[in-house]
Amino acid sequence: MIEILLPILGFLIGTVASMIGVGGGVFIVPLLTLSYDFSPAQAAGTSLTTIIFTSLASATNYSRQKRIYYKTGLILATTTVPGAFVGAYLTSIIEARLLGLIFGVFLLFVALRMIFKLSFSRSKHSDTEKTTHHGLVYSESSLFESKTKILLGMMLSFFGGLSSGLLGIGGGSLMVPIMTLAMDIPIHITVATSMFTMIFTSTSGVIQHFSLGNIRFEYALLLVLGTIFGAQLGAFTSKRISSRNLRRIFGMVLILVSMRMILRFI
Repeated sequence: MIEILLPILGFLIGTVASMIGVGGGVFIVPLLTLSYDFSPAQAAGTSLTTIIFTSLASATNYSRQKRIYYKTGLILATTTVPGAFVGAYLTSIIEARLLGLIFGVFLLFVALRMIFKLSFSRSKHSDTEKTTHHGLVYSESSLFESKTKILLGMMLSFFGGLSSGLLGIGGGSLMVPIMTLAMDIPIHITVATSMFTMIFTSTSGVIQHFSLGNIRFEYALLLVLGTIFGAQLGAFTSKRISSRNLRRIFGMVLILVSMRMILRFI
């Protein structure tokens, strides 16, 4: 595929990724491996480099909308950052084909959880998410009243970071379900906070991938030229979509990508 198309593809990826709270790696990694013959490790490193700028652009817009739980994002980053570092290192010792299959199966699992909204907690959620009932957390101060939710979020977030460094995603593919299903945070807040946390997670992964020589900077730059603008449009569009539809969009997109990856590496 011609490299000049990357900014256009980056714009489309940045729009969808910002809208559903992921960094775009779920699209960039398959794009680079399937269309540009990158190894999974190179695709992961190049993807994470792009995601740093996508998450910065998205978080800036979400900050103006006052939808980010900053304290929560920073606390979760304390476990996603070391997880991303470990995950990036694992790309040097895991076979490329196995890495691709892990990526595909992982995305399929996450997609089904989001579509059917399978919760890790005991509380029942409201699909409309318009009231303060049903266990949903509508303020950051009330979230910190539950140490269980915070601790559960921190433990699971390590694996969000691990998946980020290992698979070349920003971590949002797992962080969004963690915050939505395990911490009972409304998805519109989750999407914004995920993009904020992703800044730290992806940076950690990039440092390790750079030391391993897994980054193709020329491709990352071409993608960034599109993703930073697409991220602004996605953040603007996100607040106009209902919570239920946002979860469904998130899940359906991941199913398509996961099936393509599984078929590619089988």
